Amino acid sequence: MRVARFVLSIVLSSSFPFPSASQQASVPAPSSSPQAATLLTQSATALAGNVALSDVTLSGTARRIAGSDDDTGTAVFKALASGASRMDLSLSSGQRSEVCDLPATTPTGTWLGPDRISHPIAFHNLVSEPAWFFPAFAIARRLSGSGYVVTYVAHETHNGQAVEHVSVAQTSSDPTPSDETFFEHLSRVEFFLDSSTRLLAAMSFNTHPDNNALLDIPIEVRFSDYRPVNGAQVPFHVQKYLNNNLILNFQVESVTLNSGLTASSFSL
Repeated sequence: MRVARFVLSIVLSSSFPFPSASQQASVPAPSSSPQAATLLTQSATALAGNVALSDVTLSGTARRIAGSDDDTGTAVFKALASGASRMDLSLSSGQRSEVCDLPATTPTGTWLGPDRISHPIAFHNLVSEPAWFFPAFAIARRLSGSGYVVTYVAHETHNGQAVEHVSVAQTSSDPTPSDETFFEHLSRVEFFLDSSTRLLAAMSFNTHPDNNALLDIPIEVRFSDYRPVNGAQVPFHVQKYLNNNLILNFQVESVTLNSGLTASSFSL
């Protein structure tokens, strides 16, 4: 079984149950929590300041761990505020790339391994967060986009840090209750905001095998070493975990904001 994700070469999963359409038909439409929306707005302000961000390029060093593979090298991450992202890893084992785009129609994505053969990314792996490495875009897109339901979970301690836990999911345009709940599950992202600064400390979501959207593979991304860059706050240390195992360690060395990236920068 192969998971078409640029840093995922192992599949560890847990299943979740889905109620039948008849069971869900009586469930009222979800609504956002004002407290949660306020927290996300505060976080967006803390991250971007007074800067209108349109694109970002992060360059630095990376370590990728997948099973027995443990590679090091350089990495470049790019993203547009509109929902496009690109990753390029140059590692000892070869190059790895991935692009994702969330246009107004159907999300698309492609990944390439060291053999440079193009592989499509399954739709159910495209609806969580393409710019998972850049908190400002991940949060701003949920404040400006339509159909997002924001819920306040609790004040918690996450990875030893006091945080405000906010959960966000996107509703489906499909009127079928079972399909809507399924899409909400696929798109759900958990945000853990530092209780003092409101900067994003971590975010979590699920990825899935290409051929089985019903199997959840938990992903967590942790952010630290925030530094001011042209008025914005950018995490210079980003770590990605699969089932609590570190799979990508990215140390940012340079940040470029609003360089005028276009759609052509997000094609392989």
